[in-house]
Amino acid sequence: MSDPSSVIDDLREESEEVDRLVAGLGPGEWGLATPAAGWSVAHQVGHLAWTDRSALLAVTDAAGFQGLVEQALAAPHTFVDEGAEEYARLAPAELLARWREGRAALEKGLRSAPPGTRFPWYGPPMSVASMATARLMETWAHGLDIADAIGVPRPPTDRLRHVAWLGVRTRDFAYGAHGLTPPADPFRVELVAPGGERWAYGPADAPQRVTGPALDFCLLVTQRAHRADLALTAEGPDADRWLDVAQAFAGPPGGGRPPKGEAGDGPGHPPKGETGDGPGRTP
Repeated sequence: MSDPSSVIDDLREESEEVDRLVAGLGPGEWGLATPAAGWSVAHQVGHLAWTDRSALLAVTDAAGFQGLVEQALAAPHTFVDEGAEEYARLAPAELLARWREGRAALEKGLRSAPPGTRFPWYGPPMSVASMATARLMETWAHGLDIADAIGVPRPPTDRLRHVAWLGVRTRDFAYGAHGLTPPADPFRVELVAPGGERWAYGPADAPQRVTGPALDFCLLVTQRAHRADLALTAEGPDADRWLDVAQAFAGPPGGGRPPKGEAGDGPGHPPKGETGDGPGRTP
């Protein structure tokens, strides 16, 4: 990802697709419950707008962003919910306008950043490509929650390659977030893309591996579906353990969703909006 242009382009397309989901909603539909407990459609869009604002501060105003970090440290368990609630109280038209303005400003900031720039974040600094990838991953995941709420299917696209890449890159972080020691050796991950081609990561001869549909892998690492409901196969004990703890977002371990058929066959309670939902602890 030496040239971040492609992921920034895909971030814009992903955002526009989610925008189309909500642009025509009536006022009452913004209040529909989503699979994230306590979050409506307005909370989901509000969280995206709030996190875009955080990312924009990181890109353009490091001192201002440090203020957000201090707020997060002071209230680690409520900081994200409070940000979403702040925006969700806005009228839908104003909320949508703020999200559009914020993401446009963030795109401009990312595109104009000098090569090699790294921005402060809630973990180690992030490159332009990593920041854009984090925003795309979160936009996709929260877009799924919105689509579930309004009953609209979201066919997978090849933009998932960024989410899959992030899921692989955050393997060691996921282990650490659960208090586990990451394996010393890399895994092989082979995924079938939405278009039928194969995406492969890691050494071809690695004895431990994960295989399956790219969509299922992305649902797993964003904790939008339970492992039991996905067609993913692990070979090796460490790879098998990874599928139980995988998360592509920064912050503490998420609760994930229960398997279908449990908890009244409801949608479960996936992570709402972790501290940046991005690779804050990866390069």
